[in-house]
Amino acid sequence: MTLSEFSQSVTENDSPNSQQTLPLQALWWDAKGDWHKAHEVCQAAGSLDGDWVHAYLHRKEGDLGNASYWYSRSKQPVFKGSLEDEWAALAENFLSAG
Repeated sequence: MTLSEFSQSVTENDSPNSQQTLPLQALWWDAKGDWHKAHEVCQAAGSLDGDWVHAYLHRKEGDLGNASYWYSRSKQPVFKGSLEDEWAALAENFLSAG
């Protein structure tokens, strides 16, 4: 699946593809506008990738201290670009890991 197809699924569907990883599902819920569901799903992932999405979500929320903690847990650097660019980078990374 491409980033474009993934993004299109947000506008065309009511829920993410259950075959996708939990970090991708969390990004899907975030793009759908449901931050709380995205947060719940990335926590359920229990993985470095889930922690990375968790960091992004707290950065988006404006809680930079908490975001920094989750970036550290995910072993990823704090993202310096826009939230939109970070969302796309995360989605592309997870989609390519497929």
